[in-house]
Amino acid sequence: MGERSLRGSRLGSVSYETERNTAPIDRQYAEYRCPSGHLFTVPFADDAELPDTWECKFDGSAAKLVGGAEPAPKKVKPPRTHWDMLLERRSVEDLEEVLAERLDVLRGRRTRAS
Repeated sequence: MGERSLRGSRLGSVSYETERNTAPIDRQYAEYRCPSGHLFTVPFADDAELPDTWECKFDGSAAKLVGGAEPAPKKVKPPRTHWDMLLERRSVEDLEEVLAERLDVLRGRRTRAS
């Protein structure tokens, strides 16, 4: 009989527990303001650490915690140029030698072509 009562039910996808006789957890509410001026609150658990930024629920921009510390700026690596990568592989003296060799080759082609 017990097996028949479960037939057709969605086991695992539906919880049969009730919230009776349980107390809700303590909450704290944090206010965030985005650059567009939207002000909204987000509930957190009482023991949770509040993040400095939160995505604005109105326009998706990064909102800052009202009364919180300014978020630390991210360190930005300067872009590596071709010249920087070349200097990692060769010294300036080596590059001058290669340039002189290539110029000799090009000058030799011109004299033969004329």
